[in-house]
Amino acid sequence: MKKPSNWLKWGGIILVVIGLIWFSRTYLDFRVNDIRDWILSFGVLAPIVYIVIYTIRPLIFFPASVLSIAGGLAFGSLFGTFYTVLGATSGAVLSFVVARTLGKSIANKDWQGKGRKLQEQLEKNGFFYVLFFRFVPLFNFDLISYSAGLSKVKFSSFLFGTLIGIIPGTFAYNFLGSSLVSGDPLVIASAVIVFLILSVIPILIRNKYAKKDPTLQKK
Repeated sequence: MKKPSNWLKWGGIILVVIGLIWFSRTYLDFRVNDIRDWILSFGVLAPIVYIVIYTIRPLIFFPASVLSIAGGLAFGSLFGTFYTVLGATSGAVLSFVVARTLGKSIANKDWQGKGRKLQEQLEKNGFFYVLFFRFVPLFNFDLISYSAGLSKVKFSSFLFGTLIGIIPGTFAYNFLGSSLVSGDPLVIASAVIVFLILSVIPILIRNKYAKKDPTLQKK
């Protein structure tokens, strides 16, 4: 027989799923529909407009999650994911370049203590750390981009770590957005479940590695 704590855990998960389905059918459906309609109003230029907006998004601090779901609504889960990955990667590169250009003196600073250790790890294992931080929700997306720009991590490591690391999460958001178009509760429920799975797995990985490496723990 399962322990009461396990029943409570599964009960909590079910409540979260129900809550997300309700949330996606009300608040998200209302807000992102306006954004989708505005993007699609550009016709054949809609994908370009969407990518450009996503690229400059870090500079205006617009919620990436809302824009990603709107992309799924506008272009579907497949093309929405493709356009969002392009836009998000471009936006990350823009943040990286801005930080590295304007914060050059900070990037060249000889850090001490934990800062120095993190800098050395980024230089030696830049791709892995960027990939890890993109896949695992340990830090804010834009914060990672600006922080990487201020460090000595190689641009190629940052670029490919970002490009690959954001694909699972991007698909989850776009699939959730595209499911709203169908209006089918089963499709929406499936999208919510996929969203939860792709959200929980990174958290489990984060907890596992955080115990092994204190520098990966959220501050």
